[in-house]
Amino acid sequence: MRKESLRFLETLVNTPTPAGFETKGQQLWLDYVKQFADTVETDAYGNATATFNKGGSPRLMVAGHGDEIGLMVNYISSEGYLYFRSIGGVSPEILKAQRVNIHTASGPITGVIGSLPPHLTDKRGEAKVPKLQDLYIDIGAVSKKEALERVRIGDPVTLQGCFEQLTDNIMIARAFDNRAGSWIAAETIRLLSQSAKKCEPEVIATSTVMEEIGYKGAMQIAYSVKPDLALVVDVTHATDYPDVKQTAHGEIKLGGGPVLTRGTCNHPLLFERLDQVAQSEKMTVQYEASSRSTGTDTDAIFTMRGGIPSALVSIPNRYMHSPVEMIHLGDLEAIPHLFAAFANRLKKGETFKVIP
Repeated sequence: MRKESLRFLETLVNTPTPAGFETKGQQLWLDYVKQFADTVETDAYGNATATFNKGGSPRLMVAGHGDEIGLMVNYISSEGYLYFRSIGGVSPEILKAQRVNIHTASGPITGVIGSLPPHLTDKRGEAKVPKLQDLYIDIGAVSKKEALERVRIGDPVTLQGCFEQLTDNIMIARAFDNRAGSWIAAETIRLLSQSAKKCEPEVIATSTVMEEIGYKGAMQIAYSVKPDLALVVDVTHATDYPDVKQTAHGEIKLGGGPVLTRGTCNHPLLFERLDQVAQSEKMTVQYEASSRSTGTDTDAIFTMRGGIPSALVSIPNRYMHSPVEMIHLGDLEAIPHLFAAFANRLKKGETFKVIP
């Protein structure tokens, strides 16, 4: 991978952006992509867009969400312990004994989520999964008054888990879901700007906000941008490690290539076109079935403005919604190449209708 692109990825995933608090990550995204775009813009809630070949047709939106899961300070006890709510789908099972950053007005401070030592554990309750409301953060304060001098109710919290390469191809980080997707949107614009081919469509890369709490930013941006079609990128569950039942969740391998999703919100003609482009580019891809919903921004985008033809392409991800999410560099790097090749094959004014 290009050194500058890898450095951008590392910086992006290390920048805390829990849903509703994405400003720093979105600004970082804009600062990178603006060198390749005709224009960049943001809206009232921080959805960010970068447009290439402005005025082209059709209008193709490439969307990845820029937020991550997290926690939020909800209550401070008289002893100075912080209790919290979840931002998005956080499993209490992974939280005990984790180091966290509380993002305050004065900057981040470190805390730890308390964990009872095994010596003091009631053996009958060892296997119980804790309830979120029973967990707490210790910042070393000795009273509520002291804690309130450092934090406020509503301050967001993220787990510590920075970007690291385990091998040349395997990377771990706290928040590949889904800064990896917004990285792909930006890289798609970069590849198109450096391509010798004439691009007919207007391509709008977007980094959306608040996906983890219900696709809120995607609804906003799909309405305002008015795309003719949309390619959405997110992570999906790799199922190639112990304890995952492939008969229930499909066969998705880390390093097996991008994942094309078929069914529900995924427009059948876009799915087929993406598959054809991948084959012509000699890309190895994998397939995933969606029989109800995808749990991604695609579910919101395809419903807007009478129905926007949309398709989801995913990055295989082990250990999703944890501080050790794992992805393969080859899977990641292939997707912006697929999207750029797709855009370069669109014909001027082309439309996608299942019944012509």
